[in-house]
Amino acid sequence: MTGKKVLVVDDEPEICELINLYLSREGFEVSTAKNSQEALKLAREKEPDLIILDILLPDIDGIEICMELRKITEVPIIFLSCKGESEDKIMGLTVGGDDYITKPFSPGEMVARVKAHLRRSRLMQEKDKEQTSRLVFPNLVIDLLSHEVLLGGKKIDLSSMEFKILAVLAQNPNKVFSAEELYEKAWGSNSMGDFRTLMVHISNLRKKIEPDPSQPRYITTIRGVGYKFMAEE
Repeated sequence: MTGKKVLVVDDEPEICELINLYLSREGFEVSTAKNSQEALKLAREKEPDLIILDILLPDIDGIEICMELRKITEVPIIFLSCKGESEDKIMGLTVGGDDYITKPFSPGEMVARVKAHLRRSRLMQEKDKEQTSRLVFPNLVIDLLSHEVLLGGKKIDLSSMEFKILAVLAQNPNKVFSAEELYEKAWGSNSMGDFRTLMVHISNLRKKIEPDPSQPRYITTIRGVGYKFMAEE
């Protein structure tokens, strides 16, 4: 992980200093921004490998910044939230976030999650090079190299994590993945029994690619077991 660049966007200096301290110890190059303008500027200049983004910021909230960031980068975005179960978290995952950490957080957990996302990102890039570029199914085309998904010939905009989950399933058609297996392959880490993030991404993914999300055609749930991608009608 040495030399990997992380951008931290938070208006609390203490939080930025804490994250900087722990990530720097692990060999990361850390940049910090306290508002949206600084965040977008540094994202373009530094080209970070991962972004840690606070949901609550003084000028524009993190949800809006995330949408702007997704126009220029596909790197993992981890949200920081001071709320418990909140609509903000779900919205953050919907607009392109990959994960979230609730304040107050354990610095050790934060470092572990950063490493897991970067490891998963690297593995996905390596797999993309090794495997067939395009997966073609009835009415659905998935390009693993360009990260484009076509549904009925029209491009579908997926977040980076939505694409990764879809790619894992579609590269193993008709294979049933438990929630834990799917989480580990997509995130590159153990779920610790918390599958809420995975469930939100699956729900968002179905809304985008399924003709009827209530009766999935592609990503089906095998009750009591997990999920699988249906390759044929």
